[in-house]
Amino acid sequence: MICILLVAGHGTVLETQIKNTGLYSHLTGVPKALLPGIGGKKILDFWWETVNMRQLFSEVYLVTNADKYKHYERWATANDFPVENVINDGSTTLEDRLGAVADLELAIRSRKLQDDIMVIAGDMLCADQNFDIAQVISFFRSQPGELMIYYELEESEKSSTRGIVEVCPDTHRITHFLEKPQEGLTESRLASVVFYCIRRETLSYMSHFLSLQPAATCRTFGQFWEWLINEKQLDVFGMKLPTGFQLIGQVGLSDYTKWLTHYSTKQKDNPAKPITCRSYARVGLMGNPSDGFHGKTIAMTISNFWAEVTLVESQTLILVPHPLNDPTEFGSLQDLFCISRKEGYLGGLRLLQATCKKFYQFCSKQGIALTKQNFTLKYDTNIPRQVGLAGSSAIVSATLKCLMKFYNITDSDLPKPIRANFILNVETDELFITAGLQDRVVQVYEGLVYMDFSKKLMEVQGYGNYVSMDMSNLPPFWLAYLSDPSDSGRIHSNIRQRWLSGEPIVVEAMKTFAELTDQARAAFQHQDWSCLAQLMDQNFELRRSVYTEDCLGPGNLKMVQLARQFGSAVKLPGSGGAVVGLCLDQAKLVEMREAFQEAGCVFCVIAPYNPSASAVGSQH
Repeated sequence: MICILLVAGHGTVLETQIKNTGLYSHLTGVPKALLPGIGGKKILDFWWETVNMRQLFSEVYLVTNADKYKHYERWATANDFPVENVINDGSTTLEDRLGAVADLELAIRSRKLQDDIMVIAGDMLCADQNFDIAQVISFFRSQPGELMIYYELEESEKSSTRGIVEVCPDTHRITHFLEKPQEGLTESRLASVVFYCIRRETLSYMSHFLSLQPAATCRTFGQFWEWLINEKQLDVFGMKLPTGFQLIGQVGLSDYTKWLTHYSTKQKDNPAKPITCRSYARVGLMGNPSDGFHGKTIAMTISNFWAEVTLVESQTLILVPHPLNDPTEFGSLQDLFCISRKEGYLGGLRLLQATCKKFYQFCSKQGIALTKQNFTLKYDTNIPRQVGLAGSSAIVSATLKCLMKFYNITDSDLPKPIRANFILNVETDELFITAGLQDRVVQVYEGLVYMDFSKKLMEVQGYGNYVSMDMSNLPPFWLAYLSDPSDSGRIHSNIRQRWLSGEPIVVEAMKTFAELTDQARAAFQHQDWSCLAQLMDQNFELRRSVYTEDCLGPGNLKMVQLARQFGSAVKLPGSGGAVVGLCLDQAKLVEMREAFQEAGCVFCVIAPYNPSASAVGSQH
């Protein structure tokens, strides 16, 4: 692949204002691309450092004008850029300029280039100096067409000043290109920049376009892409860089200094602040475990238990083991035996690693180029292990929140329903954990959530229907879990095989779980807590009939039996090891707490996590 840096524009406005302003008089006559950029380096220095990789580009060329040729020749000598690759387009003024497309065509024609081309405006400010250009090339190679880089406009930027693209979210194909559209013509806020990858087969279109546009004012890339995409219907794909760009072009001094200060300030602010995100444990209140069988469920996040992940920028990428959950030292062989028996072999470190791997893979596939920043990740959690409270997915969810914030990935890049799928895929595809969508959905949406996983919805849109429910005036739910979860049973058993084979009792049970969930939703809406309590008991009995007592395990059954002695509704909130209940008699709730504690269980009254009512310092 060959890279061509374009710096042939005549910046008359900026040059004149610099000349007439005493503060910047030392920059008089300096070409736009050689003006100071972010971090003190020249704007062009950044782009040369970015593309100066022999393993990616066989050659790099720079196209300038006759007026500024000597400046760039001197720059090339000082920066180990091959002087023979600086191309002079012969223009000396704005009036006799060739136009951007003609400058590119000149480089291709004069140097007889017959390879794929990357084109970049060398006088473009970039908010983030660390994006991975290898990822851009990789995505270009994976698509059957040209590639345009775009970014999401900041609030202060007007779409009428930029080339705007409309992008298909599924194929990443650019469906429409609008050069500086008037207000109201498009809802898109995605702005293209002079940063393209063009296949060798498409280079011939440039001479055709130039023959149609004799005037230099019409030989802009904006008009070229409008013609190529809207008229010629060529396949052009878009890749998003989660950063901002500003082409110096014909802007004035105030705009140049404003954007330089804005981007420099953003870069200074970002590394200093660690990013801390939490995700909460959840309790399945109705319908589980039908989420993995096209059923319906209601679940709720609880603030009693959480997983917290902290990300801080660092020189290398480091995953920090948790001193308790990822032990590598033990007091004795007996100590190792007891810890392994109670908590298993797998801590949270694998969850961090798998999430990072999947995140990079997702962004590459979705056409989102990430910056080459490194970071250190560490986590903490107080969610009890192996008791079915979604501790693993909470760590994955919190990690994903950190990565999205660090790399400036927005909700439109990774919408909530897709985010839940992503978290599930981390666990099922990467770590082979048996799981359903319920936990991931409620941890992404947070609060009290109704979920419909019907087959039609899942097949048509790839996710279910998720509705956040009113959390005001909730009844006193409680939670108890085993101190030693090794006796929690093998909850999932062979139920999936039986369901896939169409066993009537299993198929009908999953439909009944969904019906109970709809009834529970109505009970929540009407605040009919007695009805909800009855439905919770029915949920458990249905589960017991399908999964059998042997599968549920004696520990879970004892906790259910104990709760019912006090007249409390009770069911399993997850895969086993804990029970969730609803006791409307406050006196019996107190007695029940003591009974559970005497039985060696941990008992607590649930504190629902309501995202709309929370104002926590960490990112949610």
